[in-house]
Amino acid sequence: MTQMSTEHRTRRQAVREAIGEAALIVPSAPVAIRNNDVEHEYRQDSDLFYLTGFDEPESTLVLTRDKMVLFVRPKDPEREVWDGPRAGVEGAVSGFGADVAHAASALEKELPALLEGHQRVYARVGRNRAFDELLFAGIERARVGAKQGKIFPTEIVDPAVVVHELRLVKSENEIARMARATEITREAHVAAMARARPGMYEYELEAVLRSIFRSRGAERPAYAPIVGSGPNATVLHHVRNDRQMKDGELLLIDAGAEYGYYASDVTRTFPVGGGFTKPQRELYEVVLDAQRLAIDATRPGATLEKVHEIALERITRGLIDLGIVSGTVKKAIDGNLFKPYYMHKTSHFLGMDVHDVGRYFIDGKPRPLEPGMVITVEPGIYVAESSDAPEQYRGIGIRIEDDVVVTAGSP
Repeated sequence: MTQMSTEHRTRRQAVREAIGEAALIVPSAPVAIRNNDVEHEYRQDSDLFYLTGFDEPESTLVLTRDKMVLFVRPKDPEREVWDGPRAGVEGAVSGFGADVAHAASALEKELPALLEGHQRVYARVGRNRAFDELLFAGIERARVGAKQGKIFPTEIVDPAVVVHELRLVKSENEIARMARATEITREAHVAAMARARPGMYEYELEAVLRSIFRSRGAERPAYAPIVGSGPNATVLHHVRNDRQMKDGELLLIDAGAEYGYYASDVTRTFPVGGGFTKPQRELYEVVLDAQRLAIDATRPGATLEKVHEIALERITRGLIDLGIVSGTVKKAIDGNLFKPYYMHKTSHFLGMDVHDVGRYFIDGKPRPLEPGMVITVEPGIYVAESSDAPEQYRGIGIRIEDDVVVTAGSP
């Protein structure tokens, strides 16, 4: 048994202990049509992959205290000529640890019997109408046995309260995968920096990033790469990447590889022509200082709100010092005067999803960080060309982002 399959089994056991006598159901991510009969690249639902390692579509996991059941696409030699090999029913048992496996088409028939004896079902509803209808129909059919004294589901609970809390704290193996993702990402960013020249188009550097990602074993980008030059750097999610870069501009690249189903999320901002102008450097040093302070604050017991407050205070003070915002730091923060120039939070959780799962607040209070959590630290300053800032700063966008593991000591 591989390290990851052993880890999947450990995760399932942790879920069993958390849900007790309940049943948990996780369907696969649906196949999305790109256009006509062409499909988007498929990526498995993160929760299903986290618990099984199974990455084929049209699959469903049903997990109870004493049984793991997988519904999967059966072997089909004719389709496999076109789409590649399938694990099939036998492979779901031998390769992925299922106690029982059925063809995906059997889910409607088998589900009522699997639900009997369970008062509570952990299943996410409201996202996939076809799954919702199948689940509700299965519960209704299981209800028929109530006249014979059988227990049937009367509660549906979002599995996030169990699975997402487990996903939030990473194991050594998960952190190793994320470290590899960031190593590949670093290499891609450095290659893009080396290639960047005035006159190139943003998409040319996007191609460099994607090439490095794939050639180093990353399955895919963790999100659509952002390559924003000049005023495009002030647009937070600029993904068209179609502008020609000019000498003297800054280039903001926000791009991360996904490796082994784990994401990285890194941003660098640098001058296309090789040297910062004075206004660019002034803003850049404010952002860099804010990031260093925020990273240093990423320790057990701190909160994402506290990390953000530290970065925000430094950003706001810098904006005041440069004459972009007026007043005291407290008044500028209380009055949201910084907001036109720093409109997002400093950090988010990172893991299998770029904006990873897990509750940010517990009982209405910011959640303390724990060893094994991974977050981004990404302060920025964005001065739109249409802003009221002094003219020399208009059209400058800067973000610096790194991925940080919370440990028992230093981040």
